[in-house]
Amino acid sequence: MAGDEGWASSCPALLKNLSLLSPQQIELAKMLLKEGQKHLFDDWSGADVDVEKKKAFFDQVALLDSSYPGGLASYIQNAKKLLADSKAGKNPFDGFTPSVPSGEVLTFGDENFMKLEEAGVKEARHAIFVLVAGGLGERLGYKGIKLALPVETTTGKCFLQHYIESILALQEASAKLAQDELLAKIPLVIMTSDDTHARTIELLDSNSYFGMESSQVKLLKQEKVACLSDNDARLALDPNDKYKIQTKPHGHGDVHALLYSSGLLEQWKEAGRRWVLFFQDTNGLLFKAIPASLGVSATKGYNVNSLAVPRKAKEAIGGITKLTHADGRTMVINVEYNQLDPLLRATGHPDGDVNDPETGFSPYPGNINQLILELGPYIEELKKTGGAIAEFVNPKYTDSTKTAFKSSTRLECMMQDYPKTLPPSSKVGFTVMDTWLAYAPVKNNPEDAAKVPKGNPYHSATSGEMAIYRANSLILRKAGVTIAEPVKDVFNGQEVEVWPRVTWSPKWALIFKDVKEKVNNKCSITEKSTLVVNGRHVALNGLNLDGTLNINAVDGAEVKLSGVVLNKGWSLEHVDYKDNSFPEEIRIRGFKIEKVEQFEVN
Repeated sequence: MAGDEGWASSCPALLKNLSLLSPQQIELAKMLLKEGQKHLFDDWSGADVDVEKKKAFFDQVALLDSSYPGGLASYIQNAKKLLADSKAGKNPFDGFTPSVPSGEVLTFGDENFMKLEEAGVKEARHAIFVLVAGGLGERLGYKGIKLALPVETTTGKCFLQHYIESILALQEASAKLAQDELLAKIPLVIMTSDDTHARTIELLDSNSYFGMESSQVKLLKQEKVACLSDNDARLALDPNDKYKIQTKPHGHGDVHALLYSSGLLEQWKEAGRRWVLFFQDTNGLLFKAIPASLGVSATKGYNVNSLAVPRKAKEAIGGITKLTHADGRTMVINVEYNQLDPLLRATGHPDGDVNDPETGFSPYPGNINQLILELGPYIEELKKTGGAIAEFVNPKYTDSTKTAFKSSTRLECMMQDYPKTLPPSSKVGFTVMDTWLAYAPVKNNPEDAAKVPKGNPYHSATSGEMAIYRANSLILRKAGVTIAEPVKDVFNGQEVEVWPRVTWSPKWALIFKDVKEKVNNKCSITEKSTLVVNGRHVALNGLNLDGTLNINAVDGAEVKLSGVVLNKGWSLEHVDYKDNSFPEEIRIRGFKIEKVEQFEVN
């Protein structure tokens, strides 16, 4: 036995503990020494001390090894390379020239848009939705999971309920359009993390999956990755526990490796599925953009379709860019705003990122991190990469010598970097829709939102809720309803437009055609009004609303509403976000709804 232990001779502390290790653990220990991780064992005591903690250490190493494509050795090797590049100040875009990629720019409500919406609804029965939801709402000033936050407080529906109801409405409308007797159930995959997994299950269970069959929903949990303490990619130990490696999240790019290893992709392919739609946890407008974007993917044959919004030059949102390398390689990829402008300046555009005088926007549209991938080519690509996504590292150095870090760092990856490894033959495009229709993420707390420069989006719970009312009001206005102009108000230090509080369930109107069929131009809604439509067959025919109207109709009921509804309605009362007498989800908005008087139709 002693002769076999020569590999550990450089590490006496480990040598003393070899008798505790199983053959698999010995292999992991050999790998760690080979990869320069001897320091992990320097403070280990003799074999009769902390036995359970040492076993737990190797359990953790085994998990870190199995949950990373290529194993922990690959992670350490990738880290060494990326840390060396970072120290040398190497530009990841060296040798690349940017140009404007090709894609579709849509105008809400025109004939082309409506055609694409219908094409998208028809395709939806071949789709799978993947929701990346590994984050807590702490950055928002909310302790729960972000999926449990209300999208808006008029109905109080949370993001997860809104997403599931939207998918169910798509499922039904798609089967109807395709005259499909067999209702094709649309799968929903939710990527969780240690932080969100149990609470996501609890949210689903306690609400009967919001009407979806539990077999339609799959949860995939992402693991964390090891932290790195220095430029040699030495793994960082937990400052409070010498037998534990410090870990941090790897980023939402993990979703690709998780899907690949789950075996779900092949099952879906066999079942005739064609599209995988990736989306994030707090954009309440997203499903207004999905039908038309899916229509674009289907009619254009895009292998990759990034949803995008018009972007002002230098606006703090990544731009979708075509990059062509001197060696002929090309990719269509999200380039972060702080990299796009210098890249353009360095490649013959002295003014950098500027607005097009005709449109008033940058020719590089704003990436909103919602992707539609064609399933067949996606599987082929993942077979080559095992789901590994191009990573980056972002160490915070103590000084300009870049020799030491302020705190440990880790490798990260983003799901929108998937196209980086695609062959040039791939059809990669984008679909641009108006921001008011497609994008109102909730990610900033009140203090941060109040500091946003005037004219830039707040991306807070306040602006996210107001965006829902604005979009619904503008859609009704486009369908011929007279909608009063909004008033300006300030909540939590953010000046917003307050539109009539209009909200409807997805089964009432999924696409613009549905809205046009259910309202007419003799309707009007005043600014102080609230309209809640919860039901399938509800027609507004010459309705004049000045107050609050709340309609709840079962699926079989046909409801036609006309005439005048006049009452005191529901008002918005200001709430200070520091006032602990209100729940967090109200405080982070800066208002609560005072339900004074309403007319209910049940």
